[in-house]
Amino acid sequence: MTDDVLKPYDEHNQSLEANVHPPDWVNPTPEGQYNLVVIGAGTAGLVTAAGAAGLGAKVALIERSLMGGDCLNVGCVPSKGILAAARTARNARMAASFGIDLSNGTSVDFARVMERMRRLRAEISPNDSAARFRDLGVDVYLGEGRFTSGETVQVGDQTLEFRKAVIATGARAKAPPIHGLDTVEYLTNESLFSLTELPSRLGVIGAGPIGCEMAQAFANLGSEVILIETAHGVLPREDSEAAEVVRQSLEQDGVRLLCCGQSLRVRSESGKIQFTVESHGQTYHETVDQLLVAVGRAPNVENLGLEVANVEFDNKMGIKVDDRLRTTNPRIFAAGDVCSRYKFTHAADFMARIVIQNALFLGRSKLSGLTIPWCTYTFPEIARVGMDEQEASEQGIATDTYVQHFAEIDRAILDGETDGFVKVWTKRGTDKIVGATIVASHAGDLISEITLAMTNGVGLREIGSTIHPYPTSAEAIRKLGDQSNRTRLTPLVKTLFEKWLRWTR
Repeated sequence: MTDDVLKPYDEHNQSLEANVHPPDWVNPTPEGQYNLVVIGAGTAGLVTAAGAAGLGAKVALIERSLMGGDCLNVGCVPSKGILAAARTARNARMAASFGIDLSNGTSVDFARVMERMRRLRAEISPNDSAARFRDLGVDVYLGEGRFTSGETVQVGDQTLEFRKAVIATGARAKAPPIHGLDTVEYLTNESLFSLTELPSRLGVIGAGPIGCEMAQAFANLGSEVILIETAHGVLPREDSEAAEVVRQSLEQDGVRLLCCGQSLRVRSESGKIQFTVESHGQTYHETVDQLLVAVGRAPNVENLGLEVANVEFDNKMGIKVDDRLRTTNPRIFAAGDVCSRYKFTHAADFMARIVIQNALFLGRSKLSGLTIPWCTYTFPEIARVGMDEQEASEQGIATDTYVQHFAEIDRAILDGETDGFVKVWTKRGTDKIVGATIVASHAGDLISEITLAMTNGVGLREIGSTIHPYPTSAEAIRKLGDQSNRTRLTPLVKTLFEKWLRWTR
């Protein structure tokens, strides 16, 4: 990953490297047994190491590539930097609808967009730096970590003894079985952010979160984008109505969608990439300058010596853990993308907290006890937490559905952001929230109110009884509480109430 991320090797990437993989770093000399050895310095590994060291544990942290992992280097941070620029360009094009005259037009300097992203990434990187973690009391080792037994890890020519260990090696982009893909130079999230020139035509394979986010971003930055998806529509794992709102927005922004794509074939031709795909009974032949593959992730389980350590794993699903994040070796735990279906930074963070409790203090914290929201940062965003109606039904839970459209929310109308809605599912006949989906401009921020309610057993009616500032988009959630409260006014209650009013006249 290092070589791709550090291109171009400008001052910003040199600063990044100096923080998260210093070329002159000298590994410490191990002395005695570590309370905890952590392999992998992405989010899960960093939180585990910092938390354990802060509690007084003797901790070693091993990283073969760049500290900060995917989130800092090839994920959340660079992608949101690009999305911010794309959103600004999008807003500029919409200025006329607000009475703002930009008759001189706007232009996108893609090189400056990417330079800004690299600069901001470098400015954030001290938080994940080797020096910072050394100062926190963690022994930082840069190099390949490999189990040599159930109680030792080797880094270079040094052997580290541990009482407990944590595997937090994350995951990487996975290449799908597409005919001819191995004959072309394609982009993944690990190389996309090293671009310095805007592709005139960009092909994107996969309409999941990464594919949709980057397809829409590059379209708003000026690329002609073709998005290919084997399923129907986009974001197949999300609520179908919410995904449809995003699909329409993608197409309005110029993304050309070829869904239900079959028989995809790619090849190189005169320095460009040609692909053929069947979509809805029609065959398309297209040529693009760059091809982004955004389909799936593979856990990093290779070359770790897991067999020697008696840690059971699968090359597709990752490391096998129980609900307390213990592997099949009771002295070794795992956290983050290498063992979880929730491949999110915030999920890795809270999994690390479970590991600290269970590995160091004989805790009994469980992964199943977490309420994990997630968000796709398209325009508008889709955020989700808990179960939807179908998932609840599969678990034998009958539900009631409440929907509030933003077209009926004053703040959304004033902001010109009326597309989308809040949808909440409650346990049938009660106000207990079992899940929610929000599709809105700032859905990722709004979902936290519902997540907080679910985590603390707050019902939808209590949200409805909570004063929200006017005008805000969060009023949409409060109005769902009003809807829930109105269901209490049954015909019998209404009749009794009317009799009471007549009696008290």
